[in-house]
Amino acid sequence: MIAVIRCYGLGGFASATPSARIRRGVTYPSSQSVACQSGGPRDTNSGMDTETAQALIRFGLGRRPAEPVPADPHAWLGRQLQDPDPAQFSGLSSAADGLVALREDRAERRADPAARPGRVRALFLADAAAQIAFAIDTPAPFRERLVWFWSNHFTVSRRQGAARATAGVFVREAIRPHVTGRFADMLLAVMRHPAMLMYLDNVGSVGPNSPAGQRRHRGLNENLARECLELHTVGTAAGYTQADVTAFANILTGWSVDLRDDPPGFRFHPRAHEPGAKTLMGREFPPGEAGGMAALGFLADHPATHRHLATKLAAYFVADDPPPQAVRRIAGVLDETGGDLGAAALAVTRLPHAWQPLVKLRTPQDFVLACVRALDLPPQRRPDLIAALAGLGQPLWAPPLPNGWPDRAAEWATPEALLRRLDWAYAIAGHAADAEAAEIGEAALGPLLRPATLHAVQHAGSRREALTLLLSSPEFLRR
Repeated sequence: MIAVIRCYGLGGFASATPSARIRRGVTYPSSQSVACQSGGPRDTNSGMDTETAQALIRFGLGRRPAEPVPADPHAWLGRQLQDPDPAQFSGLSSAADGLVALREDRAERRADPAARPGRVRALFLADAAAQIAFAIDTPAPFRERLVWFWSNHFTVSRRQGAARATAGVFVREAIRPHVTGRFADMLLAVMRHPAMLMYLDNVGSVGPNSPAGQRRHRGLNENLARECLELHTVGTAAGYTQADVTAFANILTGWSVDLRDDPPGFRFHPRAHEPGAKTLMGREFPPGEAGGMAALGFLADHPATHRHLATKLAAYFVADDPPPQAVRRIAGVLDETGGDLGAAALAVTRLPHAWQPLVKLRTPQDFVLACVRALDLPPQRRPDLIAALAGLGQPLWAPPLPNGWPDRAAEWATPEALLRRLDWAYAIAGHAADAEAAEIGEAALGPLLRPATLHAVQHAGSRREALTLLLSSPEFLRR
């Protein structure tokens, strides 16, 4: 089900409660019935045609009114894949800083169980604020959307306490540098990063026949190997077996994190590594760290991995159930280029299916970013966006499972979830009480702004109600 805000006759409500004032106009028909009609080929006020609006909304993060409208949306998207990442995160922590904070917090708790050390929490809050702020202000929103996509593909969650110390820096160090590079490079950076090793418990995985395993009687932890095969690379359709999972786990023994080192970080521990060659999906790999790197290279360039990644990219940018030809096209580009993610992203922008407007429902993260960008709120007038994401059901870097946040409309379009969005739209509208909803709608949506929505906001009882109606409209809830 998908929410449709029926934008008719809402201007006369007198209640001060957003639910009472606005919810009377909310109905919930089936998701298949929400095709929003374009207001025309070009909106004369915004200067956008439908294709340009689609580039800003589907591939970007939603338009900010002050931003110039790209004259050529295809060239605008292509430049973001070619140009360097404009992100600057000076003064934020490194993985080593996060691990030191984790080490010190743990030491303080051991010394005083009643202590509530906050070093890790402070680093998380700084990282989260910087990540959200850059997504709002970035001049390269397509590139930034790719950062968020790959961060969700390679999920680490702060729900696992140790990973919280490095969840934010994981995005900066393992994901962001590689979003337009080779998938093999991103995969290796991810698998060697302390955040992933701690999140999926590989730090305690010991080869049963290794010197450490024989002395301590400890054994394998298969979490990282299993999720890498199932979620990160070849996928279940590749037909790997439990024996392959065990072999891969043995390959990755010794890949760990040393908190006592100076600086702390990734370490390969030979004494914890399972000796001997191992066979993974019919390919033999030598012992040692080099064997693990070779196995990751094999998985990164496997045709099944390219199909798996293509399916996820198509589902994210095209439709919840993308056409098979779209998946084949992206997989073909990955095959031809050796896993070039920039080439794959460019191929997505050239799919005709990706230019059908307003097919995808915005997730809570998408919705919050789009609202703040559309209102163009300066930092001092923005609400607590970390709390907002949590309240809407998608807290930053905290998915409940290793498969990350879902991307299908059915997962986010429950009545309760959509009413939460309505309440939050009313709340943030209070931060922009001097804004003209009609002007914001035309600037943010261009020809995708429906005449019915424009009429409703022009006849709302107050500016705040008008903004709430705009941000809750079917066309704003979708991308």
